[in-house]
Amino acid sequence: MLAKKTVKNQITLPKAVVSRFAGVDYFDVSTDGRRIILRPLKESGADEARSKLAQLDIDEDDVRSAIAWARKRT
Repeated sequence: MLAKKTVKNQITLPKAVVSRFAGVDYFDVSTDGRRIILRPLKESGADEARSKLAQLDIDEDDVRSAIAWARKRT
């Protein structure tokens, strides 16, 4: 399979390749000096935590209050 670099340094990956990584939106890009290496990135634990907090409608003020409450108890 071939991928061509555009004048804007963009590369479109072949559908046969990206279809193997369903649900992946981001790739870590590195090089070993001779090859370009793409590693699929899944949501991080922090992203999952933020998503769960948003689902529960917990904001920064709630977190600050919970931390203050917990520190008073120790």
